[in-house]
Amino acid sequence: MEEENVLSNSRVVRDLAEELIGIIQAAKTMGEFRFSQKKESQTLARRLRHCLPLLEEIRDLDAHIPEICISCLRKLKRAFILGKKLLKTCSAGSKIYLVLEAEAMVTRFNTVYDRMNQAMEGFPYKEIGISEEVKEQVELMCMQLKRAKQRIDIDSQDIELTKDMMTVLYFDSDRIIECDSVKKLAEKLCLNSLEELRIETVAIRKLVKERKGQNAEGTQKILDLLDRFKRFAGIEQVNVLDDPVPSNRSLRKCTSIAIPFEFLCPITLEIMRDPVIVATGQTYERTNIQQWLDSDNRTCPKTGLPLTHTALAPNVALHNLILQWCKDNNYQIPKKEPPPPPLKKAPSEKVLTLIQNLTSTQFEEKLKAVTKIRMLSRECTESRTLIAEKGGIPPLVHLLTYPDSKIQEHAVTALLNLSIDENIKKKVSDENPVPAIIEILKNGTIGARENSAAALYSLSMLDENKTLIGSSNGIPPLVVLLTEGTIRGKKDAATALFNLTLSQANKSKAIEAGAIKTLLKTLGNERLDMVDEALSVLLLLADHPDGKKELGQMSFIETLVKFMRSGTPKNKECAAAVLLKLCTNNNNNLVVALQYGVYEHVSEVSQNGTKRAKKKAAAILQLISKSGQIPSYNNIRGRLHDSLGMSDVEKVL
Repeated sequence: MEEENVLSNSRVVRDLAEELIGIIQAAKTMGEFRFSQKKESQTLARRLRHCLPLLEEIRDLDAHIPEICISCLRKLKRAFILGKKLLKTCSAGSKIYLVLEAEAMVTRFNTVYDRMNQAMEGFPYKEIGISEEVKEQVELMCMQLKRAKQRIDIDSQDIELTKDMMTVLYFDSDRIIECDSVKKLAEKLCLNSLEELRIETVAIRKLVKERKGQNAEGTQKILDLLDRFKRFAGIEQVNVLDDPVPSNRSLRKCTSIAIPFEFLCPITLEIMRDPVIVATGQTYERTNIQQWLDSDNRTCPKTGLPLTHTALAPNVALHNLILQWCKDNNYQIPKKEPPPPPLKKAPSEKVLTLIQNLTSTQFEEKLKAVTKIRMLSRECTESRTLIAEKGGIPPLVHLLTYPDSKIQEHAVTALLNLSIDENIKKKVSDENPVPAIIEILKNGTIGARENSAAALYSLSMLDENKTLIGSSNGIPPLVVLLTEGTIRGKKDAATALFNLTLSQANKSKAIEAGAIKTLLKTLGNERLDMVDEALSVLLLLADHPDGKKELGQMSFIETLVKFMRSGTPKNKECAAAVLLKLCTNNNNNLVVALQYGVYEHVSEVSQNGTKRAKKKAAAILQLISKSGQIPSYNNIRGRLHDSLGMSDVEKVL
């Protein structure tokens, strides 16, 4: 009986070891990892491989294996499965998800490391006869796992990618040129070809199914971004959540019927109603390929080969097969809305005529022309360049003072769209539109005011305009819009104020206009979700003596501590930066922060915050240390050591 138990235990251990070795081998064959997860994925794969010598020794053992070893291996298997799934996500998952939810990916890596470390605790190396060399290697890996949690950072380039994504989501396609931003982001993510978008669509569908309705807000952002990339590429927007089952059952239930892959259009991955053949012999849904062609594409979407002609031949045989399959499976093809008309580059003559009509004496003709110019200016770089080259900027600036609110709104929005292009911004600025834009910001319709704020932000990218806007009394109406505007208007105002207060001369103007009081109210309105925007402006105003004095009130310091306790990683980063500014050379503010319990939270941020937040938190800990306030110097030194490492601690302290 005892011999049977030994054999049984050995078999279980051998099987477990083989499974774990198989997971390690599978991790080796995965493709290239992406974005900020690339470095950490390579590290995780390497740590999995560090377990290989241990597992190979365990696999070859014949002696009786204690239950604790089997328990450890089972825990390690669960950790490895999580790690394998994470690595697969980082190599083949949705690119949009990886960037947009980079903070969540950090948590997933930490979970894997925690599980691996827990599995290896109490492992009976000596009892089962593991060699000393292998034991030391695994124990060294476990030490690295314990430190790993403190060292995972999101790359600065990927932070910028996340900001770019949020900017694209925030853009209103009716007035800010989304096209350039989408184009640049699509290029950075390599999501500007049909095949890349097809792969991304498949990855997102899988992600949605795995989430099973959880984190609906984050999922919707991912879907919105995918739709924008598709629209930019000239592909019909298709909701990846559309359920092909006629009863509109949920996505997780639709797996009961699998549509043959050859029945799906390669462009949208939706079942085809009217399949047609193009010159290369590939088959597409008629409306999808027609929209592709109408967007001035002359290549085959699937193969990338040039099309010798654009005639579309019905694929009658495939159409009949699809109809028969639908009948046999009681499947009804869902109805679809007609696709939006494609965006086309405006002819040069048409643009010139529209520009001439901007100066027409007929009101209706003038209104029609400025409306069309506004639409063209948001479509693509070529249209904006054409408008600028044909002399469209001066008459648009002239219309800023035209006594009609609608014409003013169209004119300021068109100039905003034009100014987004760096090559055109200076041309717009040279026509001196700032005074008229400020007047619209003060007295225009709410839409015109919001677009005026965005226009001032765009033009303030030029340093000379920062000074001009400030001296032209452009800051007070921005503060008013921050109070009275819609959510979009408030964000436009905050963004413009941030750019303007980069100039030291404008800081005092913003403070005098009541910006601090208004921004503090904005912080307290959770519905606005403008914590980071408000804190970013307040950080700049805290650099002015009057601003620092006004912000150094107990209630605001308490608010900063609250954000460091329970805010998002970005909230904590911004709050730490403002608190550091207020406490530098001001021991009273530091004492107030300590009274509100900042030490505990700043210590946590110094270990687990974003890269920038860690630096700000470490600097606050340094201030606490030098101030002589509790907790003790040694305690703070220990915290700094944990977050920065000994060499950096010596530099700080």
